[in-house]
Amino acid sequence: MTLIETIDTQLLLLINGFHCEFVDTLMLYLTNRWFWIPFYALILAYIVREKRSVVALWCILSIVLAIALADQIGAGTLRESVARLRPANLDNPISSMVHVVNDYRAGRYGFPSCHAANSFALAVSMWLIFRKKAVAWVMFPWAVLQCYTRAYLGVHYPGDLIVGAILGSSCAAFVYYAPRYIGRMLMNRVEFFDLLVRKGVFGKLSTN
Repeated sequence: MTLIETIDTQLLLLINGFHCEFVDTLMLYLTNRWFWIPFYALILAYIVREKRSVVALWCILSIVLAIALADQIGAGTLRESVARLRPANLDNPISSMVHVVNDYRAGRYGFPSCHAANSFALAVSMWLIFRKKAVAWVMFPWAVLQCYTRAYLGVHYPGDLIVGAILGSSCAAFVYYAPRYIGRMLMNRVEFFDLLVRKGVFGKLSTN
């Protein structure tokens, strides 16, 4: 075990070690995506109220795309390639030291955390779209809470969560900025071509 893996394991055991029956039950609820449906509905309502019409639709589509991209890269590509066992997985040597709640062990592999990736993809997307402190104060603590529940329940190492958060944030930034960069680049090329035509670089255009 490398130094980084040792630190990662000790941090996981530290977070997972502070537990009680009430918080165990609470964390199971908070880590469940279905529990947050009212929260997601409020986000949708906020987007529609603030942006309205076609702009709101594009905002929603960009958020969905960022989350889907993060999830696909994380779960569809990296997990099977890295194949890092979750702490609570019975095949993991440290599983006997992990406090497991209601026999909840999630899947086999956990690097990176898709909970973290998806949560931060949503949080960063909302921040980039609105650039409001109120949005940041709601979305980022919520995303961090999602990460904490995963470590508390022993289904992700902190390293899984950090990489997942970076992945989700990167996907959100890519989806937000890429169209703007490509759009400006194309517009600059069109304007440059128009300038060349007006300067007569291509000669006179024949009408025949």
